[in-house]
Amino acid sequence: MKRIFLFLATNMAIVLVLSITLRVLGVEPYLTAQGLNLGSLLVFAAVFGMGGSFISLAISKWTAKRSVGAVVIENPRTPAEIWLVGTVRRQAQQAGIGMPEVAIYDAPEVNAFATGMNKNNALVAVSTGLLQSMTKEEAEAVLGHEISHVANGDMVTLALIQGVVNTFVMFLSRVIGHMVDKVVFKTERGTGPAFFVTMIIAELVLGILASIIVMWFSRQREFRADRGGATLAGRPHMIAALERLNQVHTAPLPEKMAAFGIAGSVGSGLKRLFMTHPPLEERIAALRAGA
Repeated sequence: MKRIFLFLATNMAIVLVLSITLRVLGVEPYLTAQGLNLGSLLVFAAVFGMGGSFISLAISKWTAKRSVGAVVIENPRTPAEIWLVGTVRRQAQQAGIGMPEVAIYDAPEVNAFATGMNKNNALVAVSTGLLQSMTKEEAEAVLGHEISHVANGDMVTLALIQGVVNTFVMFLSRVIGHMVDKVVFKTERGTGPAFFVTMIIAELVLGILASIIVMWFSRQREFRADRGGATLAGRPHMIAALERLNQVHTAPLPEKMAAFGIAGSVGSGLKRLFMTHPPLEERIAALRAGA
C-alpha cells in the first residue's frame, strides 16, 4: 500500500509540474474550434513526454530509496559495509566517475541496481540477499556491472529514448483520434466522443509498440554493462556472477527501477520483446564469446 501511494503521489506531482510548465510557456490548447493545433500539440507532447521522463530520472534516487527501503551507508561500520564502500570507491575511480552513494536494502532476492541523474551523482544499491549468497569476487563483478551503467550514462540515455517515444505516442495518438473523429464520424463542430475513444486506443497500441523499442535498447545496454563489469572485476568473475544469478531466485525490482537491476524477469516468445534484460544464458555466452 505504501509503494502504491508513493507511485501515485509521484506521478501526480509530475503532472502538476508539467501543467505549470505549459502555462509558463504560454502554450495554447491543442484542441480548438477550428480543429487540431499541431504546433501546440507538439509542444504539449514534448513537455509531457520528455519532461515526465527526465523528472522521473531527476527524482530516481529518492524514489528508489523509498521503493525498496534502501539505507545509504554514511559511515561504514561492519566489515561488509567497509568492503562494499571501498569496492565501489575503487571501481568508480577506475571508471572515471564521482563516488556514488552506496546503499543496502533488506531483501532475500539477489539483486542490485544503479540510478541517478548523472555520472557524478549516482546511487548504487545491493540487496542483503546478494551479499549473503555471492562470494566477494562475484559481488565485485555485480558492482562493476552497476558502475559501468553509471559510467556509460545508461540512465540518461534510456530516459532520453523513453522521452522521445513518449512524445511520438502522445502526438500521433491525438492526430489519429482527430482524423477518425473528422473523417470517419464526420464531426463538424468541436470534438466528438470518437476523438477521445480513438485517442485512448491509439495511445495504448502505440505505447505497446514504443515499449518494444525502449526494451530493445535496455537489453543492448545490459551486454555493454556486462563487458564493463568484466573489465573492472575480471571476465571469469563476471561470468561466475551471472551463473550464480541463474541459479538463485531474482525477483524483479519495482517497475520504474526494473531496467536498472543486475537481473530482470524472464520470458519466451512475444514476452521476450518486453524484457528489460536479455536471458542470463545469452549474457554469459556473449561474455565467453568476447574472451
